[in-house]
This record gives sequence, C-alpha cells and structure tokens, in this order.
Amino acid sequence: MHLEPATTADIPALHGLIESAYRGDSARQGWTHEADLLGGQRTDAEGIEEMIVDPRQALLIFRDGDSIRACVALTDQGDNLAYLGLFTVEPGRQGTGLGRLLLAAAEDQAITRFGATRIEMTVIVQRRELIEWYRRRGYAVTGERRPFPHGNPRFGLPNRDDLEFLVMEKRLI
Repeated sequence: MHLEPATTADIPALHGLIESAYRGDSARQGWTHEADLLGGQRTDAEGIEEMIVDPRQALLIFRDGDSIRACVALTDQGDNLAYLGLFTVEPGRQGTGLGRLLLAAAEDQAITRFGATRIEMTVIVQRRELIEWYRRRGYAVTGERRPFPHGNPRFGLPNRDDLEFLVMEKRLI
C-alpha cells in the first residue's frame, strides 16, 4: 500500500471521507462508525489543515485513482512515541482488508518518519469491537483512560455522558 502526504488541496475530499466514515447514516455502511455514540462533526477543515501543516504530524492518504479511500494521522510525541489517530477507511471498503494494510503502512511510517519504537492510540471505551480488532493487530490496553472532550462541538456531540478514551499501545521495534 502506498501512502502519500495529504496536501491542502485534499482538504475537501478528506473532510467528506472522514465525516462519511464516522458520522451519520453513511457511516453505518461500515462497522467502525461512532454514529450511535456521537452526533455533529468528527473534525473540520481547519483541524485537517492544522495536521497537514504541522511538521510534527503526518496526515497520510491512500488514493485509488483520483479518489481518497483512506487516511491516517500520525503525531510525533517525542521519546520514540508516535500517536495514531483519524484512522479512516471509506465505509463501503471496510471489511475488505484495507484497514489492516493501512494500519501496517502507518506503523511503518511512524518508524521511518519519526523514529518511533512505540505507537499509541485512543479508542472510545464503548467501542468494544474496535478495541478487539486493534488487539488482534498487536495493540495492548495500557490501563490508562483519558477524558472525552465533552462540551467541545469541534469533536462531536456525545449522545451519552460516559464517553472516555481507552489508551492502547504497540511496540514497533
């Protein structure tokens, strides 16, 4: 799988892909959506642009012809640690193996771009099926939990009060 850095010209297509995979009825075509837990937006164009221009981050995309089918964001956390986020696969392509390929390519990029020996992510605690998917790919639950940004509509509108993030980590090297 070939991942390439996103550019500001990709923002409209990326925003559409991300929203379609995480929110609303289109997200329900796939199995990784948050549509039952959150309403509102998953991200905005400004947030995507911030990732693209920040040298400590890499927003990577997978193209199929002229269309962006998947993306993932990596952030250099220092201390040989990378953070993986915004892991997105077009809903109609979920369950085809594209996610496994995207994850492996992102881990390789974390090593080569940031010198990471470890990678971490956060997953909403209530997303048990997704947590198990990551476990099967070598990620371990660290026991740490982080608060969900309740009250910040930039990250979505929770449908419940008990949302929080579970931290997962994997040794890369």
